[in-house]
Amino acid sequence: MAPDARLLEHATTFSAFSNIVDSRLLRAVADMGFARPTLIQARAIPLALDEHKDILARARTGSGKTAAYSIPVVQKILLNKGKGKDKEVDSVNGETKSVTRALVLVPTRELAEQVTVFLRGIVRYCDKDVVIINIASGTTAHLQRVLLSDQPDIVVATPSRALSLLQSKALSLSAIDSLVIDEADLILSYGHDNDVRQIFSGAYLPKVHQSFLMSATMTEDVEMLKGLTLRNPAILKLEEAEDEAASLSQYAVRCSEVDKFLLTYVILKLRLVNGKCILFVNDVDRCYRLKLFLEQFSIKSCVLNSELPLNSRYHTVQEFNKGVYDYIIATDEGGIGETDEEEEEENQEEEFTSTQRENPDENSSDEDGDEGEQDESESPADKRLKRKRLSSPPTPSRKRQKQQLEGQDTKSSKKAKSKHKSDKEYGVTRGVDFVDVACVLNFDLPTSARSYTHRIGRTARAGRTGMSLSFVVPREEWGKNKVVGGLPSAQNDERVFKRIEKQQGARGSQIKEYKFDMRQVEAFRYRMEDALRSVTRAAIREARIKELKNELLNSDKLKAYFEDNPFDLEHLRHDKALRPARVQPHMKHVPKYLLPRMAPAQESEEIRPVVTGAKSGFVPFRKDGAQRGRGGRGGKPGSRGKKKSDPLKKFR
Repeated sequence: MAPDARLLEHATTFSAFSNIVDSRLLRAVADMGFARPTLIQARAIPLALDEHKDILARARTGSGKTAAYSIPVVQKILLNKGKGKDKEVDSVNGETKSVTRALVLVPTRELAEQVTVFLRGIVRYCDKDVVIINIASGTTAHLQRVLLSDQPDIVVATPSRALSLLQSKALSLSAIDSLVIDEADLILSYGHDNDVRQIFSGAYLPKVHQSFLMSATMTEDVEMLKGLTLRNPAILKLEEAEDEAASLSQYAVRCSEVDKFLLTYVILKLRLVNGKCILFVNDVDRCYRLKLFLEQFSIKSCVLNSELPLNSRYHTVQEFNKGVYDYIIATDEGGIGETDEEEEEENQEEEFTSTQRENPDENSSDEDGDEGEQDESESPADKRLKRKRLSSPPTPSRKRQKQQLEGQDTKSSKKAKSKHKSDKEYGVTRGVDFVDVACVLNFDLPTSARSYTHRIGRTARAGRTGMSLSFVVPREEWGKNKVVGGLPSAQNDERVFKRIEKQQGARGSQIKEYKFDMRQVEAFRYRMEDALRSVTRAAIREARIKELKNELLNSDKLKAYFEDNPFDLEHLRHDKALRPARVQPHMKHVPKYLLPRMAPAQESEEIRPVVTGAKSGFVPFRKDGAQRGRGGRGGKPGSRGKKKSDPLKKFR
């Protein structure tokens, strides 16, 4: 993706680095379409190569952070190989062997694949000198150990995968020169906290190495990593342009769960959004429900969730970027359960106040009074729990009570969730390079303001404009519809949305209310309800099974197995027929009488006009010039009464 023109260093070209960067790297960068470095690249590359400084870079998405650390890392490896320092003597047998010189840590597998592709692009003309391995990919552990036995120059990994290979001694970092942590503000939030601390404990890394810490925001996690990895770093802060907020328009709509589907249908079918769109949901079931719902209206979309294998997810993103699909439905499972610092402080205050109030010797009347004060803010489930426990000792705090409730929900849904194994290192809200996204539609509102910022960062990139639209479910509307049900996270939509508004307001952005003319939208409701009834739970389950079945049939890893066991392949192919969701052909087209007055009827495949052609008014029963058969009226002159010849009489 081309960098934002506002972030380019117009006074410098990449040729200015010819004294510190290998000509083969500069040639590859030129082939990739980069003529001028971005601001972060123009500052980071000389500091890393000339002054050998550790780098802490804070810059927003699309600013060229990947190239800012990739070029110095590869250049140092080429320099060492040119001086013959690419090998070390084995202390056991005294033989020289190759060593790994750089480790790149990323939070998700998708980002690992993307970084690997970029690195292989810049070493195009020196690929025999620099070997790059991605151990976060879906390859088997045995194959990864075989690849690592050759001691590649650069290893790209997630912290958990790197740690497991370090512990098994398949990966050695004793001689690395460069350590990179990309998307540092996400590394710890994806559950890699323990892994990162163990890697930096001192048992695996040498004392002297250069570190790069790349982040879009400065958080407490980044500060902690800075203390662990960096020594007297050069801190680069790329200030955002004043008009950046103007390039992204943010809107929100307060609606019920059912109206989410209605408004999505209207927006996509009437092309109210031009260009490609990412629809974020909070659950895998919702992902397939929305896909099957859109299929009822012949709206093609692709899905992205943690159940799909890594190669399939990467292929899906590539197809979306190429324009094969205009709509991608992504499950933001990484953002589920994520909380903001403000919410954590509120919970701590609540816990402090509740512990102050509670006393084992208090009378039951005092307890009842406290309960009466809190009844308004508690859910019905909380109230039922309290009534059940009136005779038991008081609970320590409302926070713990909430945790117990969540634990009960988890136990009840444990069986359902255990059937589907998901990828813990899946993530699409940050790092993954979605190209030319015109709109981000938050079908389900994220659970934190931080996750919201990550989502809307997928659009308005590289100097382009974009918009985001978020659906907010009011508390009184939650769980009313039995067909759609209610997403547990949607109960807190209003509270989360207030924090989102506060955070965006501090950044100079404003979330406006997107106003629909509901009188005109209501005309589409009966079609929406008809389509929604067709998307049953059984249809969603079958869609998930079908997706996984296709993955098994198309898997490269299982080809050898199916060759040895052809009957298993036959059984899989001729398994019981799945019941697809009922698709009604007439739903593909929007009748002209349903179209809003402001939207003109266009002659297109999507919107079919009622009357076509130059004529209007009376439409004859048959077309002009149509002829009747067997010499009747309208037949050819002279053909009346003529008998057909008998083929048997002419037979010779």
